[in-house]
Amino acid sequence: MKALILLISCGLLQIPCCWAGTLIVAVHTSNGRPLAGAVVTVHSVTGTNRPGSPVTAVMDQINRTFVPDLLVIPVGSTVAFPNSDSVSHQIYSFSPARRFQLPLYHGKPYPPVSFDQAGLVTLGCNIHDSMVAYVVVTDAAYFGRTDATGSWSVEAPPATYKVSVWQPRMEGTLEKEVTVAGERAELTIRLNRALKPAPLEARHSWDAY
Repeated sequence: MKALILLISCGLLQIPCCWAGTLIVAVHTSNGRPLAGAVVTVHSVTGTNRPGSPVTAVMDQINRTFVPDLLVIPVGSTVAFPNSDSVSHQIYSFSPARRFQLPLYHGKPYPPVSFDQAGLVTLGCNIHDSMVAYVVVTDAAYFGRTDATGSWSVEAPPATYKVSVWQPRMEGTLEKEVTVAGERAELTIRLNRALKPAPLEARHSWDAY
């Protein structure tokens, strides 16, 4: 019995219920090209959903753009909005998930903004109409953005998951289910519509597709 306890405490005895598989999600445009920077969120359908731990993020303002111009954060997180630009900005959001306004400022005059409700928050500047950014607030256990190859992966325990994909130029959100039941599960999501045209300024990270 002492030997069995020692094996367990040292991690030498493999317990089948504790393993996790690798979930790989690939996102492609309607013409088959990899879609980089797409937001991927994963909710468990058959297991327990535990939102990620809150974080403190930063979205700066440089050269009349938000940097970065897309954040994905867990519910309960905060975002600081410093202005490192050479001009003043007035940031606002009319989105139901988080309405707020930071009156005209430069530098770091305001405390971080809290985001306590899941949803998409669209940001703008009352002075510069070309400035647009997004904060995706999620209650998903797993989330991230696709890389340059259009892929994203996560280690997840056995379960069936609902995978949601969104990008600013998409028409809505796409959702599919996938089951992790082995060491590796792969899901490819292909957009059923072409991306919306990019703004003429081509100033945003999602404009290049």
